[in-house]
Amino acid sequence: MTRASLDKQPHEVAAMFDDVAARYDITNDVLSLGQTRLWRRAVARAVEARPGERVLDLAAGTGTSSQPFVEAGAYAVPCDFSLGMLTEGKKRHPWMPFTAGDATRLPFRDGVFDAVTISFGLRNVHDTDGALRELLRVTAPGGRIVICEFSHPTWAPFRTVYTEYLMRALPPVARSVSSSPDAYVYLAESIRAWPDQPALARQLQDAGWAKVAWRDLTGGVVALHRGVRP
Repeated sequence: MTRASLDKQPHEVAAMFDDVAARYDITNDVLSLGQTRLWRRAVARAVEARPGERVLDLAAGTGTSSQPFVEAGAYAVPCDFSLGMLTEGKKRHPWMPFTAGDATRLPFRDGVFDAVTISFGLRNVHDTDGALRELLRVTAPGGRIVICEFSHPTWAPFRTVYTEYLMRALPPVARSVSSSPDAYVYLAESIRAWPDQPALARQLQDAGWAKVAWRDLTGGVVALHRGVRP
């Protein structure tokens, strides 16, 4: 079983997502009790993609998260380092320009995107600070970043219940709906080890992003961080 650590080996994490690609979206809906759809809509509103804009959707998986940007008229580029996810996404959305890429060494020119976003993927990058700097590099001046990531519930009693769900309830549920349940044990542990909202905001600022702010979703189970490239 893969154990969680913030010192992640990229090839191991990529292989883990390859294994869960086929049932990834439906598994997430079940494990989040349907909340993923609400979080996805919140990301779309925060990105506020406009017709003709270029939007990088990093850790896009099967491309489900990229659809709202396409529907808004933007040129959305789904990018992921899991070839299994990209293959599955291409089957479902053959018109999307799926691109293989490592978050710390993106295959794009400087300043090419009007907006960059990553949902539930930054936690799985082995060098978080490097990824934030790389996202800054490919964003045009005045462009924006939106990060949607699991975080820390702000109300202590709810935080306790949530932690119990992650470590006790999530693995057996994952075993019933996922093709690779051990991957979800890893994900539960990585959520628990992830920095809280103010800590991630500081990392964004240290990487060079300006006007950094965040808001909590679902009581802080998820946080939406935003910033602007100066």
